[in-house]
Amino acid sequence: MAFFSRDDDNPLPKDDRGAGSFNQYRYNLLPSNGRVTLRLADSNPHQDELLKIVDNGEQNLETAISRRSMEDERTDAPMAVRLFAGSRVTGIVGTVPRGLEAVVDEALSRLDKRGQKVRIPARVVKSRAGWRVDLLMGQTR
Repeated sequence: MAFFSRDDDNPLPKDDRGAGSFNQYRYNLLPSNGRVTLRLADSNPHQDELLKIVDNGEQNLETAISRRSMEDERTDAPMAVRLFAGSRVTGIVGTVPRGLEAVVDEALSRLDKRGQKVRIPARVVKSRAGWRVDLLMGQTR
């Protein structure tokens, strides 16, 4: 009997697949604590954009993500992420890791229901493989 992992089907390099786990969320997709993060996938092609953010010393980063449309859901399109950096919106900096789109969508919905800005706090971090974006999901609780 053969077992297959989702990673086997993932065309991205292993160090650019993002990171996150449903184990960090409660049954209603609420982050279990304020330290929960989600690392974006597919950031390798966007290193120039991330370097601009770092060079400008932007601190208070937030996501600029639109909720998935029915067409996006139907075609299972990746959920691209841009950032609000200062007074501008960046180009795409990565995508939500496959399978974790519901977590991000629920966080956006939760913020909207509270009447808050529909933006998830983020930070750009340096890893061995280059610049990456961490979404601070715990701050959406």
